[in-house]
Amino acid sequence: MAVRRRTVLGGMLAGAAAVATSGCLADSSADTPAEQSTPTKPGPGGLPAPGGPKPPARITVVATGDVLLHERLWTTAKRDGKGGQWDFAPLLSSVKPLVQQADLAIAHLETPLARAGGPYRGYPLFQGPPQIVAALKQTGYDLCTTASNHSFDGGSAGVDRTLDLLDKAALKHAGTARSRAEAEGTTIVDVHGVKVASLSFTFGFNGLPYPNGETWRAALISAKTIKRKAQEARDRGAELVLVSCHWGTEYSNKLNDQQRAIGPELLADSNIDLVIGHHAHVVQPMQEIDGKWIAYGLGNLVAAHREPASRKAEGLLTRFTFTRNPDGNGNRWRTEAAYAPLLMTDDLPVRVLDVRRELAGHTSRRARLRLAQRRTTETVAALGAHPGLV
Repeated sequence: MAVRRRTVLGGMLAGAAAVATSGCLADSSADTPAEQSTPTKPGPGGLPAPGGPKPPARITVVATGDVLLHERLWTTAKRDGKGGQWDFAPLLSSVKPLVQQADLAIAHLETPLARAGGPYRGYPLFQGPPQIVAALKQTGYDLCTTASNHSFDGGSAGVDRTLDLLDKAALKHAGTARSRAEAEGTTIVDVHGVKVASLSFTFGFNGLPYPNGETWRAALISAKTIKRKAQEARDRGAELVLVSCHWGTEYSNKLNDQQRAIGPELLADSNIDLVIGHHAHVVQPMQEIDGKWIAYGLGNLVAAHREPASRKAEGLLTRFTFTRNPDGNGNRWRTEAAYAPLLMTDDLPVRVLDVRRELAGHTSRRARLRLAQRRTTETVAALGAHPGLV
């Protein structure tokens, strides 16, 4: 497998004055050429140009759903760790090959993280073990979106600590912010020479107020605000703009009014290339509109709802392949979508499984895996979309 190499554009461009629903995104695009780093090799589909690497004709993005650290997952990390250390990487080992094959891999870190040693908390005010960050990095993730209804569970300290931990592990992030300046920036990742922006928004905060009245701490879903932030991302050099929305009705695979109203409106904006959704903790449909895609709900990447027979144990890994349109007409990129059904086990140690990979081998879970595959396939196609399989 080829080693993926990506760089992130550093520096911070001054944005417009922040408003209550401004995009809250880390790591802005560079404001001077010296701050922009160059990939060490072109990506797939690109050929070296005489003066340096040529941006590739194609890149792949993998996105998965919520990372929700219930107590049962702490027990798993304790059991999997060595020398008293907690280790969440074995929990994710089945999806690691799929994640590492992507040029850019995105997870949704739904909850704030505590200090090492805790105290850790589960529902309703989460503060999870920070060891999950190293596991996400080891699995191959590059970026975490963080705007969710649990963003303020740990107050401002929880937001700051979580983003500090992601920075320390060299995981980029979008959705919450430590400062007004960070909120006014835009996360733009250099993927083999292609500048990809990540924007992250949520429907609400479970009734919790903005910490200290700091309304720039996280961004609420608003079509007007999202489209403005997408335009800013373009102005700052982004060639692809990916929007993450924490939305939907919990435990329902049906779209709610907000999703039905805002999803197609966002995708109709010429500055937005992809919409990725999560929060419902079950798989929701995918939809293709004029050659662009919405994945309304990816379910969980990891969680432990303790309902192993229910849809809550099923998730979705999505892969989007972006290919440049050579004539420059219409959409800048042509997008192909594919997916892989996932299943969380309940017995210790807990694991998230790549359903098709498990079914190809010897397994005692065949009936449950087949149920997950059938239900996920039916849900993904409920709006008439027919993505491929990863």
